Amino acid sequence: MIATLNKFFAFCSAKHRRMFYGALLLGVLIAFCEVLKYPAINLILHGFSEKRMTGKLILFSFLLLLIGVLAEAAFRAKQAMLQCRAGYGECANKRIEIAEKLRFLPMGYFNRKSLGDISSVTTNTMEQLGDVATLVVMQTTQGLLNTALILLMLLLFDWRIGLIALTGVLLFALINARMQHENESLSKQKIANDTKLVENVLEYIQGISEVKSYGLSGESERKLKDSIAESARVMTELELASNRYVPLQNGVLKLTGLGILLVSLRFYLDGSMDLITAVLMMVMAFHVFAGLSSMGSYSALLRMVDLCVTRGQEILSLPSMEIGGEDYKPRTEDIELDIIDFAYESRKVIDGVSLRIPSGTSAAFVGPSGSGKTTLCRLMARFWDVQRGAVRLDGKDVRDYSIDALMENFSFVFQSVYLFHDTVANNIRFGKPDATMEEVIAAAKQACCHDFIMALPEGYDTVIGENGASLSGGERQRISIARAIMKDAPVIILDEATANVDPENEKELMEAIAALTKEKTVLMIAHRLKTVRSADCIFVLDRGRIVQRGTHEELLREDGIYRRFVEARSEALSWRV
Repeated sequence: MIATLNKFFAFCSAKHRRMFYGALLLGVLIAFCEVLKYPAINLILHGFSEKRMTGKLILFSFLLLLIGVLAEAAFRAKQAMLQCRAGYGECANKRIEIAEKLRFLPMGYFNRKSLGDISSVTTNTMEQLGDVATLVVMQTTQGLLNTALILLMLLLFDWRIGLIALTGVLLFALINARMQHENESLSKQKIANDTKLVENVLEYIQGISEVKSYGLSGESERKLKDSIAESARVMTELELASNRYVPLQNGVLKLTGLGILLVSLRFYLDGSMDLITAVLMMVMAFHVFAGLSSMGSYSALLRMVDLCVTRGQEILSLPSMEIGGEDYKPRTEDIELDIIDFAYESRKVIDGVSLRIPSGTSAAFVGPSGSGKTTLCRLMARFWDVQRGAVRLDGKDVRDYSIDALMENFSFVFQSVYLFHDTVANNIRFGKPDATMEEVIAAAKQACCHDFIMALPEGYDTVIGENGASLSGGERQRISIARAIMKDAPVIILDEATANVDPENEKELMEAIAALTKEKTVLMIAHRLKTVRSADCIFVLDRGRIVQRGTHEELLREDGIYRRFVEARSEALSWRV
């Protein structure tokens, strides 16, 4: 228990940790205020027994009670405010911190981890940390402090009663430890099921078109229902496991309170305790363990807190790519690869590749599926770090640039386009956040998407669904190109940029891309012959190696993959129905 509490506080930022400590300090003051009622009762009882009850004594006792009640209310209000600000503030900060961490992780991490796993950590786990964990930690810590304070007071009043109370607390602690041990495995199952549930929900929603087209809605729905049912089962088991121990914990505390009452009465009857102390002990017996009882109910979730912190720490402790480079602005866009190797874990994808792309020229990458074309282009923009050799921009290793300085030099248009749940204008403006509306419209016109945007219900202010779900594939592609036009970076990477474009818009779009890429360094990955034939240099890849390089005409004169590629495309174009 103590280890989990320390782990939680260590995970928090210094600012919010101070807030939590402040809330705990207020909890101690609240405990003192609660204890004030007993000296007041003691004064009244002594006044009655000694027949010296006066107005002054009554007034003093009443003021003591009033001060305790008012101070407790003020401290509780301040404590609740600190607790909420620290809990939800830490949750927000950790989400931002994790997002920043993900930004600088190698892309290989995202290949290994599912979207559901990452989403679960940033949503469910952090939500539990900010909401449930904060309440559990504060109630548990508060219960421990209050109980320690009351035990100390009991030992000072009468050490025998104090020892009885201490025995009850130790029995409570043994039962609580057993409960947490049983909850540990169930808490792990709950975290795993939360992740699995998010994965299956995302898979079901994202693949709904394929599910319907192949008539697999029943199977996919069954998979989702099974995840929901399993999550419900584990949650029920977790609750039942706690409910087996919480009544037992409370029973021990109630019996200990009853024991204090009976023993106090016994001590009075045998003359070893005066009447006033005995009555006070009997009154306290009903309230002494209130804080500990509340703590026992919440402490059942401490293992969940521990796992939430662990999952957050796992991401935050991952080794990031080295990002402390120089904010260097290159004078040219010369790109050079010097005998680079790269592998996804044990599978080698790029094998000893060397090439040079002069500034202001275009390079096309062709080859069979899985030959390493996309990986090679992404290595140039440092989506990953090479395992051997170096990638240089303007003669400087890309690892020596700061990430932001490096990214300023690249614009990307991928075949798989991601659009945000926002207005069309803001999706285009993503390439340049401070762009004016006139600049947005100009970029849209270049990308041949102005007309269809104006046909939308609210034009550029139309909010499109997540990932542009309300737009066609070609429309999403053109908005992505408008975004790249808006950024106006000196190096353009086109990964099948025209793959989803309607034939009637292809000519205009190719003209827009030509205007975008004028006097810039262009890297293109394409299977369409017309896309690559005008490139200044074509690199042909096979199994991670460059097997051919040259212009379209030069490669046609060679017997190799490129000529077979051209012949296959030409034959396909000659087909007629």
